[in-house]
Amino acid sequence: MKGKIAATARKELETYFSSPVAFIFLGIFLVVSMFTFFWVNMFFVRNIADVRPLFEWMPVLLIFLVAALTMRMWSEERRMGSIEFLMTAPVKVEHLVLGKFLACMGLVAIALALTLATPVSVSFMGRLDWGPVVGAYLGSLLLAGAYTAIGLYVSSRNDNQIVSLMLTLVICFLFFLIGSQTVGGLVGNWWAEVFSLVGTGSRFESINRGMIDLRDLYYYLSLTGVFLTLNVYAIEKLRWSVSEQNQRHHRIRWVVALLIANLVAANFWLAKTHFFRIDLTQGRSYTISDASRGVIDQLQEPLLLRGYFSAKTHPKLAPLVPQIRDLMREYAVAGGGKVRAEFVDPREDPKIEEEANRKYSIKPVPFQVADKYQASLVNSYFDILVEYGDKYETLSFRDLIDIKVGGDGDLEVELRNLEYDLTRAVKKVLYGFQTTDNLFAAMKEPVKFVGFFSSEEKLPETIRAYEKDLKEVLDDIKKNSAGKFEPVFKDPQAGGGELAKEIAEKFGFRPMVVSLLDPNQFYFYSLLQSGDRMVEVPLPEDFTKEGARKSVEGALKRLSPGFLKTVGLVMPQTPPFNPYMPSPGGRQFRALQDKLSEGHTVKTVDLSKGTTPEDIDILVVLSPENFTDKQLFAVDQFLMKGGTVMLSTSPFGVSRTSYSELKANSVTSGLEEWLKSKGIQIEEKIVMDPDSEPYPVPHRRKAGPFTVEEIQLMPYLPFVDVRSGGLNSESLITARIPHVTMNWPSPLVIDPEQNRERKITELMHSSKKSWATASSNVQPDFEINGQLGFGVDGEVKPYLLAAVVEGRFESAFKGKDSPLLKPKEEKEEEKEAEQAPMSEEPEKKEAEPTITGVIEKSAESARLVVFTSNEFLTDQVLQISAMSGTMRYMNTLQVVENVVDWSLEDPALLTIRSRGHFTSTLDPMSSAQKSFWEYFNYAAALLGLLLVYLLYRARRARTVVRYNSLLAA
Repeated sequence: MKGKIAATARKELETYFSSPVAFIFLGIFLVVSMFTFFWVNMFFVRNIADVRPLFEWMPVLLIFLVAALTMRMWSEERRMGSIEFLMTAPVKVEHLVLGKFLACMGLVAIALALTLATPVSVSFMGRLDWGPVVGAYLGSLLLAGAYTAIGLYVSSRNDNQIVSLMLTLVICFLFFLIGSQTVGGLVGNWWAEVFSLVGTGSRFESINRGMIDLRDLYYYLSLTGVFLTLNVYAIEKLRWSVSEQNQRHHRIRWVVALLIANLVAANFWLAKTHFFRIDLTQGRSYTISDASRGVIDQLQEPLLLRGYFSAKTHPKLAPLVPQIRDLMREYAVAGGGKVRAEFVDPREDPKIEEEANRKYSIKPVPFQVADKYQASLVNSYFDILVEYGDKYETLSFRDLIDIKVGGDGDLEVELRNLEYDLTRAVKKVLYGFQTTDNLFAAMKEPVKFVGFFSSEEKLPETIRAYEKDLKEVLDDIKKNSAGKFEPVFKDPQAGGGELAKEIAEKFGFRPMVVSLLDPNQFYFYSLLQSGDRMVEVPLPEDFTKEGARKSVEGALKRLSPGFLKTVGLVMPQTPPFNPYMPSPGGRQFRALQDKLSEGHTVKTVDLSKGTTPEDIDILVVLSPENFTDKQLFAVDQFLMKGGTVMLSTSPFGVSRTSYSELKANSVTSGLEEWLKSKGIQIEEKIVMDPDSEPYPVPHRRKAGPFTVEEIQLMPYLPFVDVRSGGLNSESLITARIPHVTMNWPSPLVIDPEQNRERKITELMHSSKKSWATASSNVQPDFEINGQLGFGVDGEVKPYLLAAVVEGRFESAFKGKDSPLLKPKEEKEEEKEAEQAPMSEEPEKKEAEPTITGVIEKSAESARLVVFTSNEFLTDQVLQISAMSGTMRYMNTLQVVENVVDWSLEDPALLTIRSRGHFTSTLDPMSSAQKSFWEYFNYAAALLGLLLVYLLYRARRARTVVRYNSLLAA
């Protein structure tokens, strides 16, 4: 059997290659494929390291290729009369059909193989994910198999090749169009989803993404099986007598009908299954990760996932609805009954629409759509509700999608990272629902409160009252802790002060004082200890019972894994944002605030009083300028308490002095000496790197005797594009991020000798082609310096741009008095003011005494993260990055999110945050390099076609020699 099928396939292939027809078809296919890849989809303008543009047109290109290959297979046999010879040959009809089918598939496989140079070349231009490439080639073969079966059946029904060609084109186009966005936009979501299950192109899109689904595989195999069965039946029927019908003929018809019915019916049965799916993408982007399952496992109450999708929506959004439904159903399966997934159309149920509008503030969004006759607005729902207890989060289409401008100006719309968005929302409502009543439920080990308190007679009067309130709060917490909480009190000044020496050495706790003039020294520090973890309980801003409860519960929440964490942002002061007024000047960080707010509680922190709020888990200091001693003390003591401080700072700040000029100004942060005490220095230079992100810069060109100044998007060296080679692949902060842009960064120098007992993790480096300049000129001059715009005036080498230092730090205020204590002169002025006549000054409330101390040494958990740029997180810079049409600015925000989650030891979202469709961009290339790769692909396709021709000629020569030897014998 195999021999007869193979012989038929060889005969058909040799027939094709014996004439120029096969090479013409293959050549046209390659020309059109390369044209669509580089010119229609504009691969280099798109700037994404994938080969999806090559396969986007594959469902259409294969229709023409397969129709041309199959049109003669049976029609020519019938026209020339050789069909009678085949009918009388000792070969079964099914063997003939399979032989011709394999011959056509062999030609298609050769055509696809000739395009392999494209993904290979793309892998050298960027970080290519080979999973979707394998899926795309597999999908192309399956799609070609279905088209080939259709073409063979049509060819078997008539003896005219042109008619066979036209009918095959029509039938295949119908299968393609029925699942397309064009047809889907004319009907509702439900019908569009049904049609997508029938369309060959819509099924191909799933495989093209790298997700191999048994339902898609079987669809193509069943379509191939149906038309091959019809082909066998059509050829077998030619043997029958027209005038005579017998029992065998009826039996064959029933067998054919049952076989086709079963092949089709199995699609309906498989439509509801999800048990066989293979995710070929790197990092398994379309599979629920263990991190998401871990979040779901923490659920104690039912979780509701509800999708609000209108039947009529924007054509670009409609294909995303089935993907959202599939993933939400997988969450329901993973939840094991604790997760309920629902999908509703609010327009069909007024009660649901009223609830969505009133309770969840979910409202329809107007989308502009156009059809053959008119352009109109459609008010559509495209939202997801995540509800847990009395907490809920909503995700709109803006939260869910990424938009990429294609080379032809068309928009590519994809789900940004649906699993991350859903898991983040689930995590936020889960942690937000937790209360202090069940605070200890998530703790695996008991918690000990250790209070280092001096004896009552040594404590100031304010602290004595506060100590009483604090102990009452601790007793209340102990009663509700189910035996997991135990307060312990120790007097450091008892027993000769041995404990005082111990805690000074271990924790850096120094005696406290009320003022510089007060000789009384006392201790009032407290810690929470659970296993190996320790968290300091800070003194509240107001010494009340409520303040004590807030302070202790805040520390407990930092120990517990099941609570929302709080990020403290320290930013330059700007006027309040008013959407109806022009944007105020200065650096603004609203995009970063919004991004961090998606998964954490974000508070703006004012350090002017020298303290930080007691509920802050990580302190993020952005673009600091002229920090006072009090502000510096607040940062220093937060680090000494074992917290994490992230700094975004540089000696330079960049401003636009006019429409066409950029200027770097010297900036004094006030943290320079503080960082030096930690062995960290930021040089007063700006790093320049040829591997850079484009920026709209002024460009002068000659137009006759005149000089024309215009704005062009050109590579801008101070926008350092840190690629995978410059990112630390072993750090959780940067491991899964493809690239990050550092804007106007400065070199970071860390003294290994000063930090020998601390752990240093270098996060980002510029490329080997970069240098650092001391010049403040950041305006490129392409006339003088050529294509780079800047002259090389520094040592060319990689420069460190970001790093983490972990371990024990010594306070910069060690051996010094706290800056919160008022100096002697100020005390005397206050005393004189008190003695002044009452008529000269209005009555004032007596000031609270300042109770402060200096923690001289940090805990081991202290972490300092430094990024050497004042600008890379500002709204203005992120907007410039977004102007290029890419989503690379999201990577910058992801770095900060990763720092927050890493510092809070909450890695659940770290592993899935960087997934996305548009994250892997091409490496920076010059125009000459782009031209090289483009012509390389043309040459590779041509050489491949020439190789096929030479192999055929060599095989033909061997066949002639063999036949001649047989004749000679």
